[in-house]
Amino acid sequence: MSTPSLHPPRLAGTFAGTPSAPGTPVHSIQTMRRKAAGHGGPLTKILVANRGEIAIRVFRTSHELAMHTVAIYSFEDRMSAHRQKADEAYQVGKGLTPVAAYLAQDDIIRIALEHGVDMIHPGYGFLSENATFAKKVEQAGIAFVGPSPEVIDSLGDKTKARTLAMKVGVPVVPGTPGPVDSYEHGASFVKEYGFPVIIKAAMGGGGRGMRVVRDQASFKDSFERAVSEAKTAFGDGTVFIERFLERPRHIEVQILADAQGNTVHLFERDCSVQRRHQKVVEVAPATHLPEELRQKILADAIKLAKSVGYRNAGTAEFLVDQLGRHYFIEINPRIQVEHTITEEITGIDIVAAQIQIAAGATLPQLGLTQDAITKRGFAIQCRITTEDPAQGFAPDTGKIEVYRSAGGNGVRLDASSGFAGAQITPHYDSLLVKVSVKGTTYEVARRKMLRALVEFRIRGVKTNIPFLFRLLTHDVFIGGKTWTTFIDDTPDLFKLVQSQNRAQKLLAYLGDLAVNGSSIKGQVGEPGLTEEIVIPTLENREDPDGPPLDCSVPCEVGWRNIIVKEGPEAFAKAVRAYPGTLIMDTTWRDAHQSLLATRLRTIDMANIAKQTSYALANAYSLECWGGATFDVAMRFLYEDPWERLRTLRKLVPNIPFQALVRGANAVGYTSYPDNAIYDFSKKAVENGLDIFRVFDSLNYIENMKLGIDAAKKAGGVCEAVVCYSGDVANPKKTKYTLEYYMDFVDQLVKEGIHVLGIKDMAGLLKPEAAKLLIGSIRAKYPDLPIHVHSHDTAGIAAASMLAAAEAGADVVDVAIDSMSGLTSQPSMGAVCMALEQTKLGTGIRYADIQALNLYWTQVRVLYSCFEANVRASDSSVFDHEMPGGQYTNLMFQASQLGLGTQWSEIKKKYIEANQLCGDIIKVTPSSKVVGDFAQWMTSNSLSKQDVLDRADHLDFPSSVVEFFQGLLGQPVGGFPEPLRTHVIRGKPRIDGRPGASLPPIDFKQLKADLRAKFGKHITDADVTSAAMYPKVFEEYQGFVEKYGDLSVIPTRFFLGRPAIGEEMHIEIEKGKTLILRLLAVGPVIEGKGIRDVWFEVNGEVRAVSVEDASAAVDTVSREKASSDPGSVGAPMSGVVVEVRVKEGHEVKKGDILCVQSAMKMESAVSAPVSGHVKRVVVNEGDSLNQGDLLVEIVH
Repeated sequence: MSTPSLHPPRLAGTFAGTPSAPGTPVHSIQTMRRKAAGHGGPLTKILVANRGEIAIRVFRTSHELAMHTVAIYSFEDRMSAHRQKADEAYQVGKGLTPVAAYLAQDDIIRIALEHGVDMIHPGYGFLSENATFAKKVEQAGIAFVGPSPEVIDSLGDKTKARTLAMKVGVPVVPGTPGPVDSYEHGASFVKEYGFPVIIKAAMGGGGRGMRVVRDQASFKDSFERAVSEAKTAFGDGTVFIERFLERPRHIEVQILADAQGNTVHLFERDCSVQRRHQKVVEVAPATHLPEELRQKILADAIKLAKSVGYRNAGTAEFLVDQLGRHYFIEINPRIQVEHTITEEITGIDIVAAQIQIAAGATLPQLGLTQDAITKRGFAIQCRITTEDPAQGFAPDTGKIEVYRSAGGNGVRLDASSGFAGAQITPHYDSLLVKVSVKGTTYEVARRKMLRALVEFRIRGVKTNIPFLFRLLTHDVFIGGKTWTTFIDDTPDLFKLVQSQNRAQKLLAYLGDLAVNGSSIKGQVGEPGLTEEIVIPTLENREDPDGPPLDCSVPCEVGWRNIIVKEGPEAFAKAVRAYPGTLIMDTTWRDAHQSLLATRLRTIDMANIAKQTSYALANAYSLECWGGATFDVAMRFLYEDPWERLRTLRKLVPNIPFQALVRGANAVGYTSYPDNAIYDFSKKAVENGLDIFRVFDSLNYIENMKLGIDAAKKAGGVCEAVVCYSGDVANPKKTKYTLEYYMDFVDQLVKEGIHVLGIKDMAGLLKPEAAKLLIGSIRAKYPDLPIHVHSHDTAGIAAASMLAAAEAGADVVDVAIDSMSGLTSQPSMGAVCMALEQTKLGTGIRYADIQALNLYWTQVRVLYSCFEANVRASDSSVFDHEMPGGQYTNLMFQASQLGLGTQWSEIKKKYIEANQLCGDIIKVTPSSKVVGDFAQWMTSNSLSKQDVLDRADHLDFPSSVVEFFQGLLGQPVGGFPEPLRTHVIRGKPRIDGRPGASLPPIDFKQLKADLRAKFGKHITDADVTSAAMYPKVFEEYQGFVEKYGDLSVIPTRFFLGRPAIGEEMHIEIEKGKTLILRLLAVGPVIEGKGIRDVWFEVNGEVRAVSVEDASAAVDTVSREKASSDPGSVGAPMSGVVVEVRVKEGHEVKKGDILCVQSAMKMESAVSAPVSGHVKRVVVNEGDSLNQGDLLVEIVH
């Protein structure tokens, strides 16, 4: 078989016997191509009048045919891949819009003529079906790779194609006899055939200019939109109308024909899976198509092609209704997007055939006779697009940050912008890559496609991969029986499983850390430990000199077994019957809350959890949850508190877990509806909690009753708490006396509690007082288990715990040695060893305590960046009565507010603030009220008497106002008057249980709202978190969406700025570890304030863009308030969270102007005078110093 010349007549003489270009070296890429192609004729030059993947597809085959390639590109495409894949590339359509540039017929031909092009391939879309363009190409003496202009005109116009089909006896769907140029003309067809109908663009395809109309009301609008779309996409707004078939299959036939009339088919494709009439997934050959029907469709396709003298490649498209009847709809006189799967099942390069036919080759010369064309197996194509299925397939744009493609046996990729760094613009089709797979059967091909989709990693833009995965696993697709509206008819397809994008999100966080340093509030400096923490081993119980104890699986022996198997009552009896003294370890909650600002992360508890399950197997409980840890986990550590509970529960199944719960406030700082407390308690038990240590910050029994009942109904152990203040052994202390406490215990016992807790939150319980209080309770209630908790602020807690144990306490609180003392609990080693010399031993081995202490010593150093400046005991606590956890937190807050040098003054003001409140029980949240009050008094230089004298017009912190309103409950002895009236003024007052009148939360609706806002990953536990802390939860979800699950990052990398070249190992799930290395931090990009940060991820280089906070900060000089009463200044340093007035507003004295927040303390700033607002000089989010001007009032 001789190879035909690839040059048209115009150029045959010019190129005969000459090299392709003057001076071309013998060993150039061109000569190598010619040799590989197997012919020595002059090299032809082909221009592709298109862009993207189809341009690259044509270039590749052209290079195989030893051809020289030319690309055209619009200005917006100047960085696109197809420009680089060609031998030459020229900008087209300068000054035109992105789409119009590729429709600039004359400019395309000008480029072709100027650069010696002798063939133009139109690709698909754009000008591929434009007869005028084809004619201009041929008139220029250039071969057009496609049908003749006359055939394009007869078949490219869908209305003319219908007429031809009817003429040769091929069935068509009822439709208008010709094009419809106005809405009125289309209405007559609708009147005859009724709805539904489909409006189609006459001059194009791909779903553009196509609308299904089901009723008269939407007909006119749909018609106008179809015309507009067709005109934009194809330069011709002509449309026609057909009857719309319900649930048909879309079957198309690939045809090839030469100039001598030889015509063959390459079998059929099923293109039924469509969205907006644009194909999404294609299959070849069609499944479940009766052979008789298949042959009719193939024969009709050939008949149509022959009737018009078709030349080159084309696709005859048919609909098959539910009765097995087929209808011709159109012939696309061009290459199709999905031609790849036909190539896969036939082994024929359709683009090569196109080019060779255009050069004059016949089908027999190419070996393409019908009897020689066979099919083998099945092929499936998926179009991966940059669209977001969860948002109605809205196109996404941006920079591709990560691109890892599929590959392997039977996988073919046709892409354009498929590389990291590619910029996806809104100007063109959203197709990113076509994935084609082949297999021996349909099912093999389907599974291969699933495997390929899983292998893809595309980050930076949304893709439809989750949707494709859902589609390919749907029963209908598995059965191979889809139809054209399958996607629209199947809402289940949109229950998507989204890619987690974990690596790139982690890089975004680490990149921000590298550029801006840690954003964790309260952190000062870098973590103190930069090496990996060593996990200690435990001594072998049987042979101390033998191998260490095997802690690879958790210990199963412990007190929790009684709770699980026999229930809370049996557990309480067993605790009371224990001959020694049990301990509760507070290391996992109160110890780090007191010493490290509650910043201990789950990972650092989990790393020692299995060893702890053995070392502390005889412990009464581990305090690991509740209190401030709940909101801090989300607020500052970006962790899910529920996941912490679940994680630790799996690792420590044997020791009871205890949580500090604020009665009617659960783990919040305010009152909630009753059903929220019951919901929280139930969820806590379901997620692994055993013991509820229920307290009220004011010892208000009505609040306690709700928390007690909720804990019991949830199935938990209810440990009701007496919060201790004063000194029962000091006769001068007359408010919180022994009689008061005994009366309160009586009320708690009546509620059916399981255990009684004594919570000495400030460390005021001296040894003698402990003996008196515990002894009195034990004498009255010999069967009631008693648990005593204290803080070591004054340095006497160990002695007090020993005294309590001697007086009859069943449980005392301790912390591991390196996390004990000061504002924490007493030393575990000291207390346990002291008790071992009595008959009250704890059953905890000294050697095990020391082993655990080795771990926690390292952790203490790691978290030293959160240490408060507390260096020694402070017996002044007996005066100010500040709770241990608050002592360190308040010291830190004071420093942040610029009051660090006034710590002694704050302690004095704390005493005065407590007196102003009525000498209340002080534990979160009541202690926060006193703390806020004290800082506010210090900041504004107010004495106790100043407050009493000026209370009716001072702007008190919000927490203080809410306390006096009664939002926390009723304090012992009631509220002091007239101060209460002066503070709350016209605000409502509550004299009973605050939450009693609150309407119940609709958790079902709340869950629906949260899922609509954040996604379907929202769980029932998340709903409870949102109910407790709506704003904190929202911010936490936003952070996780941006940075992913950061709980997996080792703490030294979570807190510390990474070093260049440092290798980080981060296990994101079992058996899946990311090995990361920071490579470089780029310079600030001018005008944008961002830096590119480069990492190596498992050996692959990736980059993230990070906003440089220092580059974006402008220095703001703020005006200070004057002495004029209408010049309102900030009462303290902080952030403006709300502005309630605008310039021009009339205000009355006492109206709130704005709300300021500082370290969780909010303060409303009210108008000191009545008048007219002249200026508002702050906005929400502004950071202010004390005295900065807020509002100016003309009075």
